Parts: sequence; C-alpha cells; structure tokens
Amino acid sequence: MSKIKNFLVAGLAIAFVLGFFVWSIFLPDAEISKTERRKLAKFPKISAESVSSGTFMKDFESYSLDHFPLRDSFRTLKALTSFYAMGQKDNNDYYCYDGYLVKMEYPMNKDSVSYATSRFQFIYDTFLKDKDMKIYTSLIPDKNSLVPKDAGYLSINFEAFADTLREQMEYAEYIDIFPLLELSDYYATDTHWRQEKIVNVARHLASAMGVTLKGEYTSEKADVPFYGVYHGQAALPVEADSLYFLTNSILEGCTVKDLETNTIIPVYDMDKLTSHSESKIPDPYEMFLSGPNRSILEIHNPDATTDKELIIFRDSYANALAPLLVEGYQKITLIDIRRAAPAYLGNLVEFKDQDVLFLQSTLVLNDSSEIK
Repeated sequence: MSKIKNFLVAGLAIAFVLGFFVWSIFLPDAEISKTERRKLAKFPKISAESVSSGTFMKDFESYSLDHFPLRDSFRTLKALTSFYAMGQKDNNDYYCYDGYLVKMEYPMNKDSVSYATSRFQFIYDTFLKDKDMKIYTSLIPDKNSLVPKDAGYLSINFEAFADTLREQMEYAEYIDIFPLLELSDYYATDTHWRQEKIVNVARHLASAMGVTLKGEYTSEKADVPFYGVYHGQAALPVEADSLYFLTNSILEGCTVKDLETNTIIPVYDMDKLTSHSESKIPDPYEMFLSGPNRSILEIHNPDATTDKELIIFRDSYANALAPLLVEGYQKITLIDIRRAAPAYLGNLVEFKDQDVLFLQSTLVLNDSSEIK
C-alpha cells in the first residue's frame, strides 16, 4: 500500500512537471507583460559562442521564467504566501499598507544624489548663472516616505534627503512641499501622485515663486480602470485606481509643443488611456502631457494675464502638476534631462529672464543613472 502511495505521489509530480513543460512549449510567446509594464525576454539565439560562454543558458533561464504558464497567478500566490502564511512584512521590497501598494526605498544613495546635483550645477553654470533668473528647487517624496514610521518599514529620512539637496544646490531657493502631502494623495497602485489631490501643492509652489493661482477646475474621470506600475510588480490583488484629471477654460485654450519633434500635442492625451497594440505597454498616466518620454515641452497659455515664464527641470511627476501652474504663466517649458542632454539645451531653449524650478522626486534622485 505504501509503495502504491509513493508511486502515485511520484507519478502526479512527474505528470505536473511534464504537463507544464508541454504547455510552455505550445504556449505562444507574449511580447510584453502588461501587469509588470515591461518587455518579456525573447528566446536566445543559439551559437557555439553563446553555449560555451554560458550566456545561452542564462538567457534561456530568463526566457523560461518570463513565459511560464500561469506566471502571474503563481507570482500572486507567492506574494500572498509570503505575507499571510510566512508572516513577512514585504515581498521583494513591496508591501501593502492601508490598501496602498508601496515599495521600500532605502537607504539614501548619496553618490546618486551627488551625481544628479552635479548635472544641475552644470546647467546652472552653463545657462543660468549671472542672468536675471530666480531659481528654485523642490523635492517630491515617494510613497514609502509617507507611510507612518511606526508601521515598521524602512524608509529614507526625507528631511536628511532634502538637507543634502539644499546643501548641494546653494544657488536655488528650496520650497518644502512635504507637509502638504499624505499617502492618500498618491495612487494606490502606482508611484505617482493624483492630480486632483495636488492643487494645494501647485498653489504653494506658485506662491513661493511669487505667483497667485485661483486653482478653480472641473474634475473629470477617465473611463478606464488604472492599474499602476506597482500593481504588477507587487503581484498583490488590489483594486484598480480611478484616474481623474482637472480642466478649465484656460487649460482648454492652451497648446503644448514638443520641441524635439516640432509637433503639437494635447495637454491631456486621451488616446494614451488605452493601447491598441499588443506590443505597447498601456499606461493611462501617460495621458498627462503624453507621458514621460517627451524630453522638452512648451505649454503656451494665450489667455495669460502676465508675461512671466517658467522653466521646470522635471521627471514624470511634473506631468500632472505643470497644467495646474499654467494659470500663472504665459509659457512653461518642461525639460527632462534623462532624455535631453544638458549640453545641447541651448539649441532648443532660450534661457533669459524666466523663473526656474528644479522639481525632482526622491525616486529619480536616488537612482539617477538615467540623467545625462
């Protein structure tokens, strides 16, 4: 009886492994993981060199893991087991606090911050110094910094991070927005803040730069569910966010110009809410100024009652914020130096008497390798 039982257990195990092996062979390869927002590994090319060096097996392992049947389901099962069966506080640095998916960002990478500020210093020395320009900086906290300390999760000391930024950017006036923000101002499934929650942040920044905003908007809801980048990465079953955007007659009259492609794009690109291509990773947050891949944009406000202009050196957080500042400026120029090399900015942007705001998130400054 014992032998029969052992044979049955062994047979079921073998059938399980063989079944998934055969399934994986006939399962069509997908190009992307929509849940993780990334491209999946492709089957590696076989050559004598790749086999002898071991790169083929390494790449094949990545390929097989990416295309395993029911991969997302197993990832969710693993995450739930880690939290509820094993009692872990996080799963690969991701955790869920009060319904919000969060990634632990810790510790502060001083070398990364220094590299970023060295590039800002280059911009200051090359284009801004000795000109009639008021220069400001502000730091956007990541969600992990807003989780209460007594929750027991490691997080960056935001005050120390901000102090480091101030010390290395003595030429810029620091504007503190941390006290205005809380966890509920961010999407539950994504890294970014919610536009409808940061009107007060826009007013505070504008006021510190000598501009008064009325900040009167109509809130409109996008007609698609928003599953942010943490939803797939954390592999936890959390409900989709609702995505809202703010508009008024001023924003409806604005035009946005992409200086690199010399094209006009909308303030809110509704086509970005859905993807019509299997190879395109959908991200509804890209509706704000057509997403983060635009290096230099100009927002023109024909209804401006002032001739003031603002230049923002930004990351993707500013895409939702910049439209809320438009009311106070004739033109806002947005520059992302992860995509536009600072040395060549003078070819596209005239630096004269504008106000300048270096607005960066802790997430980008703590991993600034993409900054040029």
